[in-house]
Amino acid sequence: MISVNNLSVQFSGNYLFDNITFNIGDRDRIGLVGKNGAGKSTLLKIIAGQQEPESGSINIPSGKTIGYLPQEMVPRIEFSVLQEALTAFDEINSLEKEQEKLSHEIGERTDYESGEYSRLIERLHEINERFQVLGGINRREEAEKVLLGLGFSHSDLERSIAEFSTGWQMRVELAKILLRRPDYVLLDEPTNHLDIESIQWLENFLINYFGSVMLVSHDRTFLDNITKRTVEITAGKIYDYKASYSDYVVLFEERIQNQMAAFSNQQKEIVAVERFVERFRYQATKARQVQSRLKLLEKMDKVEIDEFDKSAIHFRFPPAPHSGKIVAEINHLSKNYGEKNILNDINLYIERGQKIAFVGRNGEGKSTLSKIIVGDIDDYIGEYKKGHQVSLGYFAQNQAALLDGEKTVFETIDDIAEGEIRPKIRTILGGFLFGGEDIDKKVKVLSGGEKTRLALAKLLLSPSNLLVLDEPTNHLDMRSKDVLKNALLQYTGTLILVSHDRDFLEGLTDSIFEFKNKNIKEFKGDIFEFLENRKLENLQALDAVKKEASEKNTSASQNKLDYLKSKEAEKEIRKIRNRIEQLEKEIEKLEYTIQQQDELLHNQPEIVVENPSFYSEYEALKNKLNLTMQDWENENIRLEETAN
Repeated sequence: MISVNNLSVQFSGNYLFDNITFNIGDRDRIGLVGKNGAGKSTLLKIIAGQQEPESGSINIPSGKTIGYLPQEMVPRIEFSVLQEALTAFDEINSLEKEQEKLSHEIGERTDYESGEYSRLIERLHEINERFQVLGGINRREEAEKVLLGLGFSHSDLERSIAEFSTGWQMRVELAKILLRRPDYVLLDEPTNHLDIESIQWLENFLINYFGSVMLVSHDRTFLDNITKRTVEITAGKIYDYKASYSDYVVLFEERIQNQMAAFSNQQKEIVAVERFVERFRYQATKARQVQSRLKLLEKMDKVEIDEFDKSAIHFRFPPAPHSGKIVAEINHLSKNYGEKNILNDINLYIERGQKIAFVGRNGEGKSTLSKIIVGDIDDYIGEYKKGHQVSLGYFAQNQAALLDGEKTVFETIDDIAEGEIRPKIRTILGGFLFGGEDIDKKVKVLSGGEKTRLALAKLLLSPSNLLVLDEPTNHLDMRSKDVLKNALLQYTGTLILVSHDRDFLEGLTDSIFEFKNKNIKEFKGDIFEFLENRKLENLQALDAVKKEASEKNTSASQNKLDYLKSKEAEKEIRKIRNRIEQLEKEIEKLEYTIQQQDELLHNQPEIVVENPSFYSEYEALKNKLNLTMQDWENENIRLEETAN
């Protein structure tokens, strides 16, 4: 357990933390929340040992390890993806070298009864155990498994990290942390550069992780699926809730309401006491009562209402002008970047009023097709027709980066505002939390969230009937995302939305287009219905059924699918049980052989002295037993997962 004791940190004369204390348990799943600037990232850095507090201490149990992923960092780029991931196993590599060295030394020694020989044997045993615990034998397979889970393809693994964007480089850093298997994992916005599939994989990994997890995220679904405890930082204090994020929000509202009620009651009490004192201050017969009430005021613990951020963007999209029935028509469209094919033979019809989500792994062509639709890319093969009277509104994935850093916030809007919009510029900016001196700030000094808000404000300058939004929630806090979602729900035009935020997508769209294998496939329904459907499709049994169905050109009922799925599961369970039975027999044999060796060591040491290879054979048997036990344990875990 990590203990945070009386921690204090100041920033610009104000306390980020003022004497805060809490613990991180050995299996905790904690969401760290608070408004921007509350100190969440700073707290993670202090726990990770990358920053010193002004006062207080962090007590970490001896031998326990911490893995920390910051929001931003400069990854190493001199290796391939797989080579860099394998550097996570530095301890295993060192153990392997020491293992070889000790085995060689033990094999050459003949002083079997000496204390030094016993110490070497004991050290080799410790190394072997640690090697097994860290998964030394399967490290390459583990590295590949984690990298593939985070979205890399097999062909990516040997590519240089330098070829990838910063977001993909951060995925390698995340993989290294997961592969090191630290006792405590600290993650600061880990989903920023992940797609939906990778986020789901990371969720499952963290849910089943043996150690503790503390994370900062603006992804409500991600927090709810992983965390069971929420630590809120506000005004230098912390509040610790044994609840997921959604439950915490309810409890937070209750806390504020209770504080406001208590504050109101106390103010009434204070006013009543002050009136009594003022009325009877100069009457001798009431002197004792007056003094008593004055002392009551002095001793009264003043009720305070916790500071919380009430600010939030507020806006609505202008009414959408009328357009033709067909908003966009794409026929047999393909797009290549050099020799790499991204989209192949795409056919798509978008009708007026449709609300569409583009989903899929990064690099599958979602942003590319979005750019083709808005006219930013025209070197494609095939046909794209924009519908009659279609007026576009577009938010690019890198929209914030496209802003002119030398312009002020006001100039950014003023330069493109026309007609009736010009007198409303300050009102529009105020709706996006740019007020007072903020409008005179240069764009280059704005935070990521502020740049995103400014880019969204530009969308209001001209009415559109086709909105194409590519990752519009990046850097937005949860309250701002809720406001944007509400505005989109009221939007009367056609919407194409690229996002990996499941909570944001829920209820916004009526069709999901999945980008996969250079093509697209439509799913009618909500994002969570789509994800549930994808889970079913990914089951091995259903894949087999689909293949059989295509070969026979027949359709099976759902009952038959369920039956085949059940039969496949039963077959797998029988296979695992047979494997467990074989391993148990092997373990029994090894234990019996080792027991015989132990008896020889105890009863006939002279035989051991006459056989120099005895100890190396003895250690080999014990190593084999450890490996077999590990296999037995893994198979039992597989059995439990398959049976459930």
